[in-house]
Amino acid sequence: MTSASERSYTRRDTVMFLACLGLSLVALFSPDRLGQAVSRGLRGSVLAPLVWLQARAEEGRTGRARLRAITVQRDSAAYLAQGIPSLMAENERLRQLLSLSRRLSTPYVAAEVLHQAQATDGRTLLIDAGTRDGVAEFDAVVAPEGLIGVVLGAAERNSVVMTWAHPEFRVSAFTVTGNASGIVAPALLGAEGALEFRGVPYRDSVPPGTLVLSSGLGGVYPKGIPVGTVTGVIREQAGWERVYRLRPAANPGSAAHVLVLVAPPDADLARAFPSDSALEAMRLDSIARVRRSDSIAEAERLARAARAESLVVLRRDTATPRPAPRPAPAPRSAAPRPVPPATGDSIR
Repeated sequence: MTSASERSYTRRDTVMFLACLGLSLVALFSPDRLGQAVSRGLRGSVLAPLVWLQARAEEGRTGRARLRAITVQRDSAAYLAQGIPSLMAENERLRQLLSLSRRLSTPYVAAEVLHQAQATDGRTLLIDAGTRDGVAEFDAVVAPEGLIGVVLGAAERNSVVMTWAHPEFRVSAFTVTGNASGIVAPALLGAEGALEFRGVPYRDSVPPGTLVLSSGLGGVYPKGIPVGTVTGVIREQAGWERVYRLRPAANPGSAAHVLVLVAPPDADLARAFPSDSALEAMRLDSIARVRRSDSIAEAERLARAARAESLVVLRRDTATPRPAPRPAPAPRSAAPRPVPPATGDSIR
């Protein structure tokens, strides 16, 4: 009985093989139209589920690839957007430094602030300019806002700058009005981040908001560099002197690029440093220029988009065939009016 079933399976396999062979020969030698008709019928009936699954698989693969591309673009845009504020700030800082360098009439060396000279010392800076660039000890270091400090030590490729926050910092200064002079030094304990204007005679009153400049005395700092702005009186000795608190003109912590003045200390740099109001006007002007350039670029982009859209509409109108104009109807000839028959009254 087992042999009979095996024979039936063998015969069935043989018949299926011959049938498939016959169908393959028919498909091989049949006309193209017949083959295409059969394939369309199979795709529309038997193979329809498989075709549907293949279409969904292709859509899924395309969607995943597009999602990955969009994710990469979004991450790249987000990464670039995070750096835009810092780039704008650096650009603005370099603009101010370039403007200052153009106003200076004495030699200088541009330098980049690398980091603190010591990891635990925030009162000194390390810059990438040294003796090979012409930098020497006791050269003044300035920023667009005013005085940063003085070169404490110069190597071949870098230098250490002592900022105004250092306890040993001193600069001879006078008010912009010229009615008071004294010595500027770091504030005592409890007032970090501020300066003191010491040695002002008691009879010389300095109102808050007065700008204090370097006087050029002592042979280290040139004359006319902004040091700070008076904010009030710290202490006074009756009949002898007043000590004023100054808000520093420049912040060493935010200085990324500085200028090292290699000019003789007897130079007058008052005209190179504008007042606070002028600096604010310069900053607002640069921001307005950036916004103006962005608006111009946006207007150009919108104009290009409108031009492209108008070209597409024009091409579509040109490609669409226009209906032939209908012939104008022929003018109708006026029919002669019938003449009424003559009557006896008319004859008379």
